[in-house]
Amino acid sequence: MTSDTRAACIVGWPVGHSRSPLIHNYWLKHYGIAGEYRREAVPPGEFAAFVKNLAARGYAGANITLPHKEAALKLSQPDDRAEAVGAANTLWLDGGSLRSTNTDVEGFLDNLDACAPHWDRDLQAAVVVGAGGAARAVVYGLVLRGAARIVVVNRTVERAEALRRRFGERVHPVGWDERNGQLADAGLMVNATTLGMEHEDKFALDIGRLPGHALVADLVYVPLLTPLLTAARARGLRTAEGLGMLLHQAVRGFTLWFGKKPDVTEELRALVEADLTASTGPSAGIS
Repeated sequence: MTSDTRAACIVGWPVGHSRSPLIHNYWLKHYGIAGEYRREAVPPGEFAAFVKNLAARGYAGANITLPHKEAALKLSQPDDRAEAVGAANTLWLDGGSLRSTNTDVEGFLDNLDACAPHWDRDLQAAVVVGAGGAARAVVYGLVLRGAARIVVVNRTVERAEALRRRFGERVHPVGWDERNGQLADAGLMVNATTLGMEHEDKFALDIGRLPGHALVADLVYVPLLTPLLTAARARGLRTAEGLGMLLHQAVRGFTLWFGKKPDVTEELRALVEADLTASTGPSAGIS
């Protein structure tokens, strides 16, 4: 690597499943930027030392995936989004400081904007299924866009209640048995769990109760077309798939590290779709 070549990486344990190198190296080639994007498999016990020495390793920054996102938050100077979500997935060097953000928030929002323009106009109610890290990013994004009522459905209602404590009174936690009763007024429903992934349980919600104008989003992208999205399209509802979120969440990191805001194009989407379809190994099926 020459001195004028910038580099970034994705850090995880394991990390072999990640499509981030495919996405970022596509953009580097497309825009003619002298740069490299690599995988770095780093076990938890070595993570702190690794990120503290990013510059010495030749990196301008890094994406962070499981199981390191919460540790990355503690080891960096987080922005408001990372603080709110409680996890960092993007690091960059700013002078002598290691800064962080969580791009799942904008990845989720930008994907919905692309799939269903003006989806957030007068959004009175949204239903979010799940209460983990992905759900925190979704709920925070909906708070930013002014959703009046955000129902969080989770099998363990205590975890849903934690999101209310984190994000305020617009969040309404409900248990799994109450899930279908929340759909009639929902302009948006989001699956932020692994339900619907290959080898996981099927998604057990009665989307026939959703209003005809509703938008259905699934963060799962393996398979590309989940049972939830298949059912929503059969009803004629608008949909947003998880692959779009994966692509849109990558934009900010690339901009920070390589100085160019990239476009999410059909060519890039087709490249990643082909890789997902061809892959027979383990996959990270949710952003």
